[in-house]
Amino acid sequence: MSNIPFQTIDWTSIEKVEYEGETGVAIWQTVQFEGLRVRLVEYSNGYLADHWCQKGHIVYCLDGEFTSELSTGKNIKLMKGQTYVVSDELSSHRSISTNGVILLIIDGDFLKYTVETKN
Repeated sequence: MSNIPFQTIDWTSIEKVEYEGETGVAIWQTVQFEGLRVRLVEYSNGYLADHWCQKGHIVYCLDGEFTSELSTGKNIKLMKGQTYVVSDELSSHRSISTNGVILLIIDGDFLKYTVETKN
């Protein structure tokens, strides 16, 4: 990851890209740096992700609530003001939003899964 000079992000000027879910849509606004991605993501009412994700994330719920369904069958609800953190390859999860939600999602190389070896 490279050094990032001080800057602001004007989300009103960032392109919105729509992704179809299994049901509903996700709208992403993305700022990409070397080794770091920052996104403002909105899930529509009735959104269900169309895939199981194994990428690491820091997810902060700005407004609304949603559920992260884990492949283990466990469901984790995240509401406004809450955050979850997971590294790459340590969870298979997908998002479900009944009434819509707005999230700030940060991911990148710093969340890569590493195996420590002992000598």
